Amino acid sequence: MPPRSQAPVILSKSVARRIWLRAQRLDEAEPFGDGPDATRAAIEHLGYLQIDTINVVERCHHHILWSRIPRYRRAHLHQAQTIEKSVFEYWTHALSYVPTRDLPFFLPDMKRHRHSPLTWFDSVTKGDLHKVLTLVRRDGALSIRDIVDDVLIKKDHAWASRKPSKRALQLAFFRGDLTVSERSGMLKTCELMERHFGWEKKPKPATERQVVDYLLTRALRSQGLVSLDSICHLDAKRKAAVRAAIESRTRHGHLIPVTVEGAEKIEHWLESEALAAIPPLDHARVHILSPFDPLIIQRRRLELFFEYEHRFEAYVPRAKRVMGYFALPVLVGDEIVAAVDLKADREKAALLVQQWTWLGKNPKRHKSRIEAELGRFEQFQVKFDRQATSTPQDV
Repeated sequence: MPPRSQAPVILSKSVARRIWLRAQRLDEAEPFGDGPDATRAAIEHLGYLQIDTINVVERCHHHILWSRIPRYRRAHLHQAQTIEKSVFEYWTHALSYVPTRDLPFFLPDMKRHRHSPLTWFDSVTKGDLHKVLTLVRRDGALSIRDIVDDVLIKKDHAWASRKPSKRALQLAFFRGDLTVSERSGMLKTCELMERHFGWEKKPKPATERQVVDYLLTRALRSQGLVSLDSICHLDAKRKAAVRAAIESRTRHGHLIPVTVEGAEKIEHWLESEALAAIPPLDHARVHILSPFDPLIIQRRRLELFFEYEHRFEAYVPRAKRVMGYFALPVLVGDEIVAAVDLKADREKAALLVQQWTWLGKNPKRHKSRIEAELGRFEQFQVKFDRQATSTPQDV
């Protein structure tokens, strides 16, 4: 039996970055291959794909996939969600696409929402909920636009709707009564979960211990080098249970404690395989990343590893912005060398550079490679605008 405790392995920040980039599959040209199967494979590897409404450039769920699948198409995500049903939407730390294979780990949360819904849903009456579920059962999948007989109410929140049925649909989604069977832009079509997946018998919910093991395994796979905060991002209530799982795996020799130079106060762990499989770094590889990319979204971890503090300024008054409304971090090799505030001009099929902020030491040496990647990113925007008028079969 391995020792109950061991001295941490000491890693430089450079090695720590490489392990994280490898786990995020940002160190290869086509880590998941090509075509629709690559989309499913990417989401299964990453564990979740955040969804967001902002479309200054192409929305983040498409952008994140494009960063890892060079010939990615929007139709591939539609195929995974609506046709193959290999991914579904649910809440992780935010609304996300999640692999359908992982659905049992989210069923306990659905059950909790059924018995103890969030206060956001206090205004939903039993009648509102019964109405939307009856409509779906009787008429099939529908969107909020299909419900035309609501008596409109006054908004109680900036993100709320005047239609009572919209919040009822959201509650039914969180409860697991409904799932999103199709998405067109940000318009969701909802279907009974059992009917969408064609189950004869609903999957068995995971136990809390299984959920904790899943969260730890997911983080190790997609982060490589993990901390308690990185595993439990916006899920502090599970920290004690996750720590117990970490300690168990460490005692059994499955995890190695790590100290990152310059961040000695924060405990980290990794699997021995991750330490043994650090590939040479391609210093010429360029990525223009979404602010919601899994590499960027955990701001403290990002600053710790990359010494870069990302500012998301879409909701910051113009006079107080430093990097711009929707600045995208630019990764070259294992350095974030710039933040470029971009906007897609959809009428002219062009990408506009609103602001360019250089970062780090001598970053302008990368300018020509970044400009080349911006050209590819512009084509990504143009192609997606053309896809918007096509059916998935036409693309």
